[in-house]
Amino acid sequence: VVRVGLSGLSIEDHYRLGEAISETADQLGKRVVMIASGDLSHKLTESGPYGFSAEGPRFDKEIMECFEDADFLRMMKIKPEVCESAAECGHRSFVIMAGAFDKRKVDAHVLSYEGPFGVGYGVATFEGGEADPNRNYLDHYIAFENKAREERMKHEDAYVRLARLSAETLVRTHQYTGLPKDLPEELLNQRAGAFVSIHEHGKLRGCIGTTEPTQQNLALEIIANAVSAATRDPRFPPVRPGELPSLVYKVDVLSPAEKIDSESQLDVKKYGVIVENGSRRGLLLPDLEGVDTVEQQIAIAKQKANIAPQESVQLYRFTVTRHQ
Repeated sequence: VVRVGLSGLSIEDHYRLGEAISETADQLGKRVVMIASGDLSHKLTESGPYGFSAEGPRFDKEIMECFEDADFLRMMKIKPEVCESAAECGHRSFVIMAGAFDKRKVDAHVLSYEGPFGVGYGVATFEGGEADPNRNYLDHYIAFENKAREERMKHEDAYVRLARLSAETLVRTHQYTGLPKDLPEELLNQRAGAFVSIHEHGKLRGCIGTTEPTQQNLALEIIANAVSAATRDPRFPPVRPGELPSLVYKVDVLSPAEKIDSESQLDVKKYGVIVENGSRRGLLLPDLEGVDTVEQQIAIAKQKANIAPQESVQLYRFTVTRHQ
């Protein structure tokens, strides 16, 4: 019995692990059973352990359809944000299993599905058959990801392109980029605080920003914060060159912060919040995945500032213009 854990690595990496397990089994010349264990969505009902998300039932339905047809490519292409919203914990386990069946025919049988406690449980069996070169799902998945990346970069605006250029130049050359010649006037003439967020495989990879302008113009503000997000966020190791193609960038340009008197003047979708107690200050951007109430928003901002939940704070609000 070999226990295999999951990680925050990519879908591609988990699939390759499954391939390696299959190759090892072939070399040993033994029959092998793989148990790909993990719950489906934890957000099927309001009374469930994590409440309800519309993505919960959708995720479970799609997974079970993939199981019925052994359509592992469709399963691999489920968006990371859907997995996150559904609060699942089995997807990467299933991807490892898919890798073990690479380039083989698969006989699939769905045995059951239920979600009695707000958590989805699916049971299916898969048996590998003869070789089938058309089920080279990793090749198809990489091609799909490359095309999606090209489309995403094609539609990036000047703000996001500048953030990407700044991070990539620093990581590859250890030098700051100069200002591109074709920047819009507002980037050169405007001053504002800005946050640069970097995501990889649907997970946060770095986020650094300024609440007020610290540079001569907004372009330089973005360059400095993109470099910091890629290399100086204390929560993550510096970005490595090999990661650059898979990174997704967002730029939030902040309005000046406005002092407010109460939580009733906040709206998690419209306003970001700053909490302040003496020299301690914490900030949370608006309209973030998983932050659904003002109470959550303030609690997270307090936590970031090392302010205890029961301590009083001065509140500020601000709006953002989001580029992604």
